[in-house]
Amino acid sequence: MNVKSLNDKELICLYLEGNQKAFEVLLTRHKEKIYTSIYLFVKDHELAEDIFQEVFIKIIDTLRRGKYNHEGKFLQWAMRISYNLCVDYFRRSKRRTKVSPSETFDIFDVLEVKDDNMETTMIKSQTYGRVRELVDMLPPEQREVVILRHYADMSFKEIAALTRVSINTALGRMRYALINIRKLVEEHHIQLQA
Repeated sequence: MNVKSLNDKELICLYLEGNQKAFEVLLTRHKEKIYTSIYLFVKDHELAEDIFQEVFIKIIDTLRRGKYNHEGKFLQWAMRISYNLCVDYFRRSKRRTKVSPSETFDIFDVLEVKDDNMETTMIKSQTYGRVRELVDMLPPEQREVVILRHYADMSFKEIAALTRVSINTALGRMRYALINIRKLVEEHHIQLQA
C-alpha cells in the first residue's frame, strides 16, 4: 500500500492504528502551507517554528483523544488551530501583524505568472512590493482577511468561521480593504502598472 496516495482521512485512521509513517505523510503534505501562514502573521522564523510545533502537538493530542471530526477538512482544521495560536500570541504580546516579503516566502508568489522578459519581471516585482506596502497599511482586520483569502486560499465562509465573524463581515472587510488600497494608491500617487 502506497501511504502517500491516501487521503487525509485515511492517513489519520492509519495513524490512530499506530502507523507513524501515515502521520509523517500528513505532516509533509501540509507543512509548507501551515508554516507559511503562521510566518505571515508572526514575521519571525523561530517563533513561527515554535507555533508550528505547538500546532502539531495540539493536532496529535486531539487525534489521540478521538476528538477530531472527519467531517471537516484536515487542512482547514489545522489552519484554524495555527490561526488561533497566532492570535493568542498577539494577544499576549500586543504586536501587530505585518505583511512583508521574506527571503523564503512572498505572498505574491502564489499568483500565477507566465514567463516574462526581464523588464516585465522587474515591473511586476516592483508592483508586488508596492501592493505589499499597501496591504501593510490596512487596519488589522482587513489585512487579516487579505492574507487568509489570497495566501491561505480560504473561502469567505472559512474565513468567517476562523475569525468568528459573519460571512458578510468577512466580505465587508475585504471590500473595505480593496477600497482602502485604491484610496492609498491615489493618495500616494502610486503607479501599479507600467
